[in-house]
Amino acid sequence: MGGVELSLLGGFVLTVSGRVVPAFPTAQRLLAFLAVQSRPAQRPHVAAVLWPDATPGRAAANLRSALWRTHRLWPGLIVAYGQHVMLSAGVPVDLREARQLADRLLDSGLDCADVLHAAARVELAEDLLPDWPDEGWLTVERENFRQMRMYALEALGERLIAAGRPGEAVAAGLAAVAAEPLRESAHRAVIRAHLAAGNRWAAARQYEQCRRVLREDLGLSPSAELRELAQA
Repeated sequence: MGGVELSLLGGFVLTVSGRVVPAFPTAQRLLAFLAVQSRPAQRPHVAAVLWPDATPGRAAANLRSALWRTHRLWPGLIVAYGQHVMLSAGVPVDLREARQLADRLLDSGLDCADVLHAAARVELAEDLLPDWPDEGWLTVERENFRQMRMYALEALGERLIAAGRPGEAVAAGLAAVAAEPLRESAHRAVIRAHLAAGNRWAAARQYEQCRRVLREDLGLSPSAELRELAQA
């Protein structure tokens, strides 16, 4: 599968040697579903999830048709054997790479010096298929990844502060705030980075922004921890 790449963050894109390959909607859904799985999936399960309103027989037929059409799109993208199907192990998926990056950043026992760069922030800045309509399997996976990447962005900021790079830590924190403006811990990450850089006015401004959005959107006040950090 040399040269084949599947992107799900920010939108669905299938490329071969840098060239975008158009895929019909059914193939996109099948490829995306298999890409988020951590192990081979059973055919009946895939059929039932992707065609929940169809009878088992009709759903199975739809799956066979989608597998055949995907094979015609690019042979070898999907491996089918017995009652199991899976995305070819030779296909890089940006979601899987982002998950691995997040796992590393969130493991305090690991040295992540090699991933403390802008590319890591960019990789964690996009949601999973944000332009697709909600459906059961996607809603769960999207929220799981969203929470993981938010925590990872905050962890990235903490590691950058510890590495003496507060400016980059501010950028990581702001990426988290942009993704979820009501997330207090994201604002806290930005404030800590500003304070580490000695920019007290910028830290105070970020606190006021957080206080305002919490009050206007949720009717809440900042936590005691955030107030203490701002007072510092």
